[in-house]
Amino acid sequence: MKIWLDLANSPQVLFFRPIITELRHRGHDIAITTRNYAQTVQLANQHGLTHTVIGHHGGRSFYNLLKQNYLRAISLARWAGGKRFDLALSHNSYSLAVAAALLHVPSVTLMDYEHQPLNHICFRLAKRVIVPQPFPENMVRKYGASGKTVRYNGVKEDVYLSDFIPDPDFKSKEGLPEYCPIFVIRPPAPWTAYHRFENDLFDELIQHLSALNYVFILFIPRLAGQSDSIRGFPNITIAPKVYDGPNLIYHSDKVFSGGGTMNREAAVLGTPTFTLFKGKPAAVDRFLIEKGKMIQLNTRADFPKIAETTKPALPQNHQLDVLPGEITEMILNF
Repeated sequence: MKIWLDLANSPQVLFFRPIITELRHRGHDIAITTRNYAQTVQLANQHGLTHTVIGHHGGRSFYNLLKQNYLRAISLARWAGGKRFDLALSHNSYSLAVAAALLHVPSVTLMDYEHQPLNHICFRLAKRVIVPQPFPENMVRKYGASGKTVRYNGVKEDVYLSDFIPDPDFKSKEGLPEYCPIFVIRPPAPWTAYHRFENDLFDELIQHLSALNYVFILFIPRLAGQSDSIRGFPNITIAPKVYDGPNLIYHSDKVFSGGGTMNREAAVLGTPTFTLFKGKPAAVDRFLIEKGKMIQLNTRADFPKIAETTKPALPQNHQLDVLPGEITEMILNF
C-alpha cells in the first residue's frame, strides 16, 4: 500500500516514528510531508526521515490560521496529485484532510483532544478516526465520527515510548548539571485554535521558580519569540537546541507545561509533571490526573504542591497500555 503521512507538529514526529517502522516492516511504502512549525522539521531530520516541507503555521490570528491551513491544503494537493496514494494518514492534520478529500484519497486521522473545534474537518472527512479510550463518546458524535471510530487504551505517548531506552550519559553529553535538580518548562500555545488567550498563572510560575537558587531551569519555547518574555529572569536557561525529548524528561526532576504532549510524556515516564493549561481540559489529561500521574496548578495557592512532590527512583521499565503494532492494525483496517 502507498501511504501519505503528514507531520504538522513536533510531537507527531515522535508519535509516528515507531508506526512508520512498523508499516515499512509490513511492506508498505511511506511518503512524508512536514510543516515548518516548532521543531517538526528538525526532529524529522534528527530521526532520519525523508520528507518534503510544505507550508507553515498561521500564527496567532485565527483568520491567518485558517488561511494558512487552506493554502497548505492546496499546496499538499498539488504535491500529491498523480502520486496515486492508497491512504492519507495524520494526527489530525486539517490541511491533509482537505487535500486528501480533494484528491479522493481515503484518510485516517488520530486525535486525543476533544475540544479542538477543527476536529469537525478531520473527523467528518476521515474514513476512520482513532482516539484514546477516555475520548468522550458525545464528542465523537458531535464531530460526525459515529460508526467509524476505534479506540486504544492509554495515551498516545505510550505508543512512541514503547521502545524508549534511557541514555545513562545523557546529562554529560548535553552539558546538563549532574548534581542539582533539573526543571523543564514549556510555555502555553496561545495562538492555537483551542487556546486563544494569555495565561497569567504561567507568568507567576516563572517568577516563583526563578527565585529558587538550587535548581537548573531549562525553558523550551514553542516558538523563538517566546524566549523574549523570560530573558533577564535569574536561574532560567533558554534551550539552545532541540533535545531528545524523552531522555530530557526522563533525566529531569520536574516538568511544567501550559499543556500538551510534554506533560503526558512525563506522566508516562514517571517524572512529576504539572499542568497549567487554562483551556478546557482533555479527557486524557483528566485520566492522568485521576491516576495521580499529573498535577493541575490552578492558582498561585497550588504552588506549594511543587515542593511537596518528589520524583521516585527512576524505573527500569515503564508500564504501557498500547503498542505501535496495535495502532498500526487500526490504521490499516480502515
